[in-house]
Amino acid sequence: MNWHEPLLDSAAHLLARSLGRLARTLSFSRVESRGFQLSQRRRIYYFNHTSHADTVLLWATMPKWQRRKMRFVAAKDYWETHPFRRFVAERCFRAIFLERQPKTREERQQQVSEVISKVGPSEAIVLSPEGTRGDGTQVAPFKSGIYYLCQNQPDFELVPVYLKNLHRLLPKGAFLPRPCPCRVVFGEPFSLDPGESRQDFLERARNRLLELERS
Repeated sequence: MNWHEPLLDSAAHLLARSLGRLARTLSFSRVESRGFQLSQRRRIYYFNHTSHADTVLLWATMPKWQRRKMRFVAAKDYWETHPFRRFVAERCFRAIFLERQPKTREERQQQVSEVISKVGPSEAIVLSPEGTRGDGTQVAPFKSGIYYLCQNQPDFELVPVYLKNLHRLLPKGAFLPRPCPCRVVFGEPFSLDPGESRQDFLERARNRLLELERS
């Protein structure tokens, strides 16, 4: 271990906690449950992506023991373009970087293998199945990566998390957040059914998220 690694880890922990407190304070966050309970089981938390504040607020709503076990899937082309972005994603929130648009099914399955190889047996994956940031008015159709993850590791539980108003808290292109009431709604866990087709699963997972939006 290099001599500066402990210093970097300490700085990352302090920055992560500070960002989490800031997100919760400025969002006046209201955390709600719809059949959700914390668990030690392996899980995939998936959410609607409308802001770079999404993952910070989701992380900040969790207890400390769960935060330590969360691995965020992040777009390589964005988070690796600047040293500070990479530090925040990789050191603060333990991100796994992936290419945003794999061109073939084989490339997507290779990404799945990469994620699985980097996630410990008791850790949780956090991702947005939409693949890119939306405008906050609708949830885009899901990409197939989440299906292949569950097909590869059928013991994963999935937890939908609907984030309300995050696109107003930190709009696209904005550097500073704007105080805005936000909701974080956790849904009931579910799993991939045996023999369930890719399309049926993706529609079911998306509908679970949309149900939270309407609740």
